[in-house]
Amino acid sequence: MATASARHPEGLKYLFFAEAWERFSFYGMRALLVLYMTKAFSFDDERAYAIYGSYTALVYATPVFGGLIADKILGFRRAVVLGGVLMSLGHFTMAFEPLFYLALGLLICGNGFFKPNISTIVGRLYEPGDPRRDAGFTIFYMGINLGAFLAPLVCGVLGERYGWHLGFGLAGVGMLIGLAVFLLGQKKIGAAAELVPASAGAPGSSMRELLVYGGTVPAVIVAWQLVQRTSLVGYILTGLGIVVLIGLITYLLRMQDKVARDRMAVALVLIAVSMVFWAFFEQAGSSMNLFADRNVDRQLGSWKIDASVFQAANPAYILIFGLVFSYLWVKLAKKDLEPSIALKFSLGILQLGLGFGALWVGAIVSRDDGLVGAGWLLLGYLLHTTGELCVSPIGLSMITKLSPPGIVGMMMGTWFLSSAFAQYVASLIAALTGVKGAEGGKTLPPPTETVMVYGTVFGQIAIIALVVGLFMTVISPVLSRRTHGVR
Repeated sequence: MATASARHPEGLKYLFFAEAWERFSFYGMRALLVLYMTKAFSFDDERAYAIYGSYTALVYATPVFGGLIADKILGFRRAVVLGGVLMSLGHFTMAFEPLFYLALGLLICGNGFFKPNISTIVGRLYEPGDPRRDAGFTIFYMGINLGAFLAPLVCGVLGERYGWHLGFGLAGVGMLIGLAVFLLGQKKIGAAAELVPASAGAPGSSMRELLVYGGTVPAVIVAWQLVQRTSLVGYILTGLGIVVLIGLITYLLRMQDKVARDRMAVALVLIAVSMVFWAFFEQAGSSMNLFADRNVDRQLGSWKIDASVFQAANPAYILIFGLVFSYLWVKLAKKDLEPSIALKFSLGILQLGLGFGALWVGAIVSRDDGLVGAGWLLLGYLLHTTGELCVSPIGLSMITKLSPPGIVGMMMGTWFLSSAFAQYVASLIAALTGVKGAEGGKTLPPPTETVMVYGTVFGQIAIIALVVGLFMTVISPVLSRRTHGVR
C-alpha cells in the first residue's frame, strides 16, 4: 500500500474547476435543447425527442474512441485540449440556426475527446494504492455536479428569457473558461497528462497525431449527418450491441475458471439493468423537461420559474446527498451490513420507479386547469437522484472488479455502449408522450388535455421499474454469491 500525505495533489483543483466549467457548458446546452427545438424551430415533440436521443446516444458512444486515441496516439493533455476546442466551437456555432446540426456534431466529437480523458488524468494524479484516490474522485464528482447545478440557473434562464443564442453562447464561454483553467494548471498536473505508450516520440508518431487532427473533420461531418438520421443511429447501436453481446457470451461460455465466469455473468446482468435504469432516468432532459414547461405550476409568488431551472434539481440533490450516501456505505461496511452491488442496483431502480410514481400521482391529482404542483416534480427528481446514487458511483468500479483481467477494456466499452443505447431508447420512450399541436405544431393543446398524456407514460414507467427492481431484489442473493466475495 502506497503511503501519501492527507493533502491531495495540487493538480486536482485545476481539474475540479475545469470539469465544473465543462459540465456548466454541457448541462447549460442540455437544459435548453428540447425547449429550443420545440419553440424556436417548431419541431413536433417526436422529432425533437428523436434528435435529442441521437445526440445524447452519440455523446455517450464517442468517449470509447476518444479514450482509445488518447491512449495510443495523442496523450491525455492533447486530447482534452482538442475536445475543449471542438466543444467551444460547437456551443458558439449554436448561435447560427442554419448550422444547428453542425454544432451538435462538433459537441459530440468534442465530448468524445474531453470527457473520458480528464477523468483518466484525475486517476493518474495518484500512485497505485494511494488511499486518497477514492476521495479525489469524490471531490471531482462534486465539481461535475456543481457545474451541472449552476448551468440551468444561468444558461437556462438567460436562454429562455432573453434569447436562446445568449444561453448557448454563455455555455460556450463556460467551456472556454474550463479549457483555460486546464491549461493554467499544466505545471501542477504534470506527467499525469502525458502520453502513456512507450512508443511516444517514435518515428511516425507526429504523423499519427496530424492524422488524428485531420480526421476530426470527417468525424464531425459523420456526427453531423448521423444526428439527423435518428433511425440509422438506432440501427448502428443495435447492430453493435448484438455483435458485442454474441462475442461476450461466446467468451463467457469458453472460460474455464468458474469464479471468473460467474463474476463476468453478474457484470453482464448488471449492465443490462443499468441500461433499463438510464433509459428511464434520462427522461429528465426530454419528456420531463416539456412536462415541466407545459403542465407544472411554476408560479412562485410574482415570479414564474423557467422550466429549464428544474434541470438543476438533480445535481443539487447530488451535492446534498452524495457525501451522505458515501458515508453511509462506509459505515454499513464497517458493520458488515453494506448492501451487495446487485442489491444497490435493485434499490436504485426501485427508487427510480417511485420517482415516476410521484409524477403519475401528481398528474392524477392535478388542478382543474391541468397544472401539477411543482412539489411532485421535485419529489420525483429527489427519488431519481437517490436511485442514481445507488447505481452511478459504483457502475464503473463494478466493471473493473468483476471483469476478467484480459477483457476489462472490452467490458468498459460495453458499459459505455449500453449507456449510449439507453439514451436512444430513452428518446423512443419520450416519444410516447408526444403531443400533437394544431396549426403545424405551433399551437399546443391546453394543459388539461396533455397532463395525463405525460402522467400515463410516467405511470407505466413506474410499474415497469418497480417490477424490475423487485425481481432484482429477489435474485440479488444469487447474484451476490456469484461475485465470490467481490463487494
